[in-house]
Amino acid sequence: MSQDLIDLVNFLHADHPGIREVAADNLVGYSQGPHAHVFKQDDYRSIKDLKLLVKEKKRSIVENALTILINLCDDASVIDLIASDETFIEYISKAICDLEQQSADLFTILLANLAKNDQINTIFDIRVKIDNEVFKSDKIVDSLMDCFVKGANRALNKYATFDYLSYFFADLSRFEKGRKYFVTEQAYDHVIPITKLLVFTEIESKIRRAGVASTIKNALFDVDSHSKFIKDENINLLPYILLPLAGPEELDEDDMFNLPDELQLLGEDKKRDSDSQIICTHIESLLLLCTTKECREYLREKSVYAIIKELHKAVDDAEICERCDRIVQLLMRDEAPKDVQEILSDDEDEKIVEIL
Repeated sequence: MSQDLIDLVNFLHADHPGIREVAADNLVGYSQGPHAHVFKQDDYRSIKDLKLLVKEKKRSIVENALTILINLCDDASVIDLIASDETFIEYISKAICDLEQQSADLFTILLANLAKNDQINTIFDIRVKIDNEVFKSDKIVDSLMDCFVKGANRALNKYATFDYLSYFFADLSRFEKGRKYFVTEQAYDHVIPITKLLVFTEIESKIRRAGVASTIKNALFDVDSHSKFIKDENINLLPYILLPLAGPEELDEDDMFNLPDELQLLGEDKKRDSDSQIICTHIESLLLLCTTKECREYLREKSVYAIIKELHKAVDDAEICERCDRIVQLLMRDEAPKDVQEILSDDEDEKIVEIL
């Protein structure tokens, strides 16, 4: 490792702001690959410097510092170091909820990457009353949910889509505390959080579709909630799993009218999700729902087999077909899966986002 590069990293805490700015700008390209190790020098001093730089006012400095931190999250030790700083997690969250924040989407990517670490659960304990009419709860996780739902298509912040919060929610749902949050009615608006996400299973943004699909799947690891998920009219999960799997094919009349109302008479212009991994994730959600006999019987009553059969015929993808076969076996033979964990795969929500 060259001394010049080490010196450049040390300039991140120079007294003169202009020097810090130049250093951050030149270090972005070294935050990936073999050179990234330089940021571990001097007991990770540069990470502390970068956390300070994201709080500066100049947009270029903030975005360069955020980009470096995002890329360095490829290293678990860096994630652990940042995620353990609850004060910094609070700052990131508040920056996302600042509707004038020009770098909000970069903050969401960093937060999503940090959610790979178990320490992200401290997010549920952070309470901040944001001075804005949009946010009614003092729980920061509620405000982040409101950003995601109300801020789609830059409706809240012209600089931000908040799409990457879907990956953040997907990782929160890996934890018991997260799963409980998504299925519990919140006092501030009397809405069950996961129901706010379901409408995004069929939108244009692939990032949102993928993150929401993974959030649903992870939430379904709480087997005791399965019946509530599919039979509680206030949640009504099943149609939102099936719609991305359904195509324009005509079904037998009996099958058609046994389907959930949302899937009946879809029309010739109905298209399946174009992303094979998202389809796989939704099928894995169905496999999880097949864990109990009660839910398997419900899936049969709702003609889920008919949707899966048409999907199997229409899609030429080995992973999708393999999962379809397993669904068919479970629904036609009433065989419970030996081990629910076997259905897991390396989904997109498990990846670290890097920025060049």
